[in-house]
Amino acid sequence: MRRIGLLGGMSWHSSIEYYTKINEAVAGQLGGHHSARILLDSTDFADIREMQVAEDWAGNDASLVATAQRLVDGGAEAVAIATNLMHKCAPAIEAAVDVPLIHIVDSIATVAKRQDYSTLAVLGTKWTMLDDFYTGRLEEQGIRTLVPDEETCFEVDQIIFDELTQGVFTDASRARYVEIMNDLKARGADAVALSCTEIGLLVPPETAPLPAIDSVDAHVAAIVEWMMAE
Repeated sequence: MRRIGLLGGMSWHSSIEYYTKINEAVAGQLGGHHSARILLDSTDFADIREMQVAEDWAGNDASLVATAQRLVDGGAEAVAIATNLMHKCAPAIEAAVDVPLIHIVDSIATVAKRQDYSTLAVLGTKWTMLDDFYTGRLEEQGIRTLVPDEETCFEVDQIIFDELTQGVFTDASRARYVEIMNDLKARGADAVALSCTEIGLLVPPETAPLPAIDSVDAHVAAIVEWMMAE
């Protein structure tokens, strides 16, 4: 089994999901007392969040590159960023370390193509929805994307950072997210990507009003496939 290095803590609520689901998948495949070979570097998210708000992406690049290098120095044979938004820093990490980075967008594209989804609604932080690093990568793989209008994008983003990343999950926000998903469905989306790792905790895929790809589940599947490859 190969050893994965996880860049975690962004937020720790979703990092728990990664750790649990990777271990469950490995145990399910190998049985017995088997568990996953994981190195986890969990950052203080307050530091990352401060740089996000300041639009200091060079600072975030430097922080995550240092994290990835620590993981590689510790024996990680590949790295994975356990969050969607911080894949904005993926190019800097890929340039700095000499091990593969398992990209969350590629894992979502794999699931979408397997399920024959042609138009994917993307829900996540404002940067994930409005910047090109995420939707552009999906479009490059032949998947059309839809996002809410800009005002709604900022509303979705506010709920993420005021509530979800702090472990707060309310019925009102759940209902609002479902309403937004219905709007995107009406605009032509045949599935929705839950492109913030905490959204699946608020709206589990089975409760969404259209087929949903949970980014954590898709990413974990790709990570475990890499870990178990011969």
